[in-house]
Amino acid sequence: MIRVICVTDNNVKPGSLFQGEHGLCFRIETDSGCVFLDSGATSQVLSHNLDQLPTPSQPVMGVVLSHAHYDHTGGLSELLGRYPGISIFGSPNIFQFRQRFSVRNGIYNDIGMAMTQEEMQQLGKLDLSSQPQMILPEVWTTGEIPNRDEPEGRSPRHFVHQDGVYLPDPYQDDLSIVLRVSGGIVVICGCCHAGLLNTLAHVSGLFPDPILAIAGGTHLVEADDDHLQRVIRVLHDRYASPKLYVNHCTGQKATLTLTEAFPGLVEPCPAGTILQFE
Repeated sequence: MIRVICVTDNNVKPGSLFQGEHGLCFRIETDSGCVFLDSGATSQVLSHNLDQLPTPSQPVMGVVLSHAHYDHTGGLSELLGRYPGISIFGSPNIFQFRQRFSVRNGIYNDIGMAMTQEEMQQLGKLDLSSQPQMILPEVWTTGEIPNRDEPEGRSPRHFVHQDGVYLPDPYQDDLSIVLRVSGGIVVICGCCHAGLLNTLAHVSGLFPDPILAIAGGTHLVEADDDHLQRVIRVLHDRYASPKLYVNHCTGQKATLTLTEAFPGLVEPCPAGTILQFE
């Protein structure tokens, strides 16, 4: 049995004691061990929400960083404080740019990681690779996603600073998690800045099994109608309409559009949600 728990999200499951924030964190529990995907935006919310959960029955093996934005890495110091010495998985390109920016009203605000590489190395074991990595027998990273023939999960506000110039964020560090479950695989996304369809095509090239479900942030919040219809067609025709447990950066419009296109197959995934797979 694999349990996927949404620890942090923009929204909270009704009636739960969890707190919400603009961020994302999943705890993935398997018979072989436990691993986190991302750490939310703040240590305060992550700490509170972890306290609402029972201690995992298997040891925590590590945390996977989907990319270097603050809303996925801001609680990392709390996580490494609770589980000192665990492995930190991700792309080497999470350190490519010391700062990442979001521009609003002409002001460039830093939205990058608070922790430095040196601080991470003091509290955990960095295990970074651009290639897919097996974290546990049931849990893999996608590695970086180089082929991006389909639209990316891009925001026109995101920039990096290089050689004195602000350039669009290349999101080269973006990756997701793959769970190997009975009958196929489940893809767990952080923000999917590489693009949902690009991510799925990459995963299909790595694993021959059918994609049964997709969970997490899909960054369709910026997608126009043509992009959304393209996503719907490909999900239906190429991937046989997998289950969708969407949250974080998916966006209300995209969620409603997907729900109309795939009746009974789309569910929200706020903090406090528990998904179980055989």
